[in-house]
Amino acid sequence: MASERLQQEWQGWLAEYGPRLLLFARQQARHRYDAEDLLQEACARAWRQHGRNGGGVPHPRFFFQAIRRVAVDWARSEDRRHRREDSYGLDAPPHDDFECPLEADERRRELETAVHRLPVHQQEVLVLKIWGGLTFAEIADVVGISANTAASRYRYALDHLRNDLATLAS
Repeated sequence: MASERLQQEWQGWLAEYGPRLLLFARQQARHRYDAEDLLQEACARAWRQHGRNGGGVPHPRFFFQAIRRVAVDWARSEDRRHRREDSYGLDAPPHDDFECPLEADERRRELETAVHRLPVHQQEVLVLKIWGGLTFAEIADVVGISANTAASRYRYALDHLRNDLATLAS
C-alpha cells in the first residue's frame, strides 16, 4: 500500500514538473533526441537515491542538477567516442542544436532562436528561472555559482532577448 502511494506521488510530481525538466534537458543535451534519455537517467538517479528507500520526491533542483550532471557525463563520453572514431577515420554524426517541438508558432521559433543565440551560461539560468521555476538561490546551487551571479546572468539574458526580438519586429 505504501509503495502504491509512493508511486502515485512520483507520477503526480513528474506530470507536473516533467515538461519543465524536459525543456531544461533539451537545452543541456547536445542532440535534441537525447533530452528524454537525459531526463530518464536523472529520474533513475533520483529514484535510486530517494525513492527506493521510501523517501519522497526530492526538490526539483535535485532533478535539474542531475540532468546537468548526466549531460556533462554524456558529453564527455561522446567526446571520447569521437576521438576514438577520428583516430580510426570514422565520420561522426552532425551536431544537432536545441529544437522545440512547437515549431508551428512563428513567434515561438523566433524566441527559441533568440534564446539559442544567448551565451550558454545565460541560456541555462533563463531556462531554470522561467521554465524551471527555481529561485536564484536554487539556480546558484544547481549551476555552482552565487545567487547574485545567477540574477545578473538572468538580467543580461532578458536584455539580450529584448534587443534581439525588437530587432526582428522592426
